Amino acid sequence: MPTSYWRAGDPIGRRQFVSTGPLDLESGEKLPDAEVAYESWGEFTGDNAVLVEHALTGDSHVTGPAQPGHPTPGWWDGLIGPGRPLDTRHWFVLATNVLGGCQGTTGPSSLAADGTAFGSRFPRLTVRDQVAAEIALADQLGIARWRAVLGGSMGGMRAVEWGVSVPERVERLILVACAAAATAEQIALCSTQVHAIEADPQWQGGDYYADSPPTLTGRSGRPPLVGMGIARRIAHISYRSELELGVRFGRSAQPSEDPLGTGRYAVESYLDYHAGKLGRRFDPGSYVNLTRAMNTHDVGRDRGTVASALGRISAATTVVSISSDRLYLPTQQDELADGIAGAALHRIESPYGHDGFLIETEAVGAVISEAMAQPGR
Repeated sequence: MPTSYWRAGDPIGRRQFVSTGPLDLESGEKLPDAEVAYESWGEFTGDNAVLVEHALTGDSHVTGPAQPGHPTPGWWDGLIGPGRPLDTRHWFVLATNVLGGCQGTTGPSSLAADGTAFGSRFPRLTVRDQVAAEIALADQLGIARWRAVLGGSMGGMRAVEWGVSVPERVERLILVACAAAATAEQIALCSTQVHAIEADPQWQGGDYYADSPPTLTGRSGRPPLVGMGIARRIAHISYRSELELGVRFGRSAQPSEDPLGTGRYAVESYLDYHAGKLGRRFDPGSYVNLTRAMNTHDVGRDRGTVASALGRISAATTVVSISSDRLYLPTQQDELADGIAGAALHRIESPYGHDGFLIETEAVGAVISEAMAQPGR
């Protein structure tokens, strides 16, 4: 049962690649080198670069249709281009695939020096490690300072870490549906998803990859998609609101099925669909690695407190929350806005829960347009 996540030999689409050189990780391990995939739009003039950060199962393909190398359309389609909120007549917009990912950047499915996939040998990462790889990419591309760094969810984690780690390199931050640190409940949700994947017999300790590219069928014939499907179902419940699920599905049966027998409720079919969809484009090893990295998110670690870390941010900051978000609660965006000097807070009313940051593109785009029009610092 092959999957379509990226490995050597696949079409690259719009992606370009930069090697970071050696990366010293927070765990004490070292990656001797990493390749970071990115896409860009607009022309770089030396001081007009904007970095867009993707969420857990996103990638560098922020905008544009599905095409060879990109199995799905852009995840924030409509926000980048001439006359759009990130106007490419003025800005050079760049988006990476995160370190540990599976759409061109080095991750568990990538080949190690011995020519086989890293698998279980791939080191555990933190959000700071991921930002360190992006700093190396910016250095390679000659980007000394970002005019803006923005992202939602896991992408927002990296954006706030940019502002804390290297404040002198970020002029503006736009932080959407994210937090300064993962809470106990968020860690619990993430770790439960990891356990679901690791409990799949096909996980094989993380070493289910074929020995040579580009085959992705795994030594056993298939990757642990059952486990990842369960993980995705758990996650997707937290991505939407109870109100939306109730209005959209209620207790309705899936057409032509009987839940009193062997059939499903409509909401079960909905979760099944999203589980299968992810399995066709995403590597379970990356899902595990990135989910664990999200649990490490804490800008206050080794910096005193969260408040003192946020006090390091010098960028002009806009914080955006989704009113019905039950994964990254609006109170967490309140904490960001309260802790960052001069930050502006916008609340978007939406029934869609956490996924509102992806669905409410018109409202999110309006906030981005407003922020980008303001003077930076």
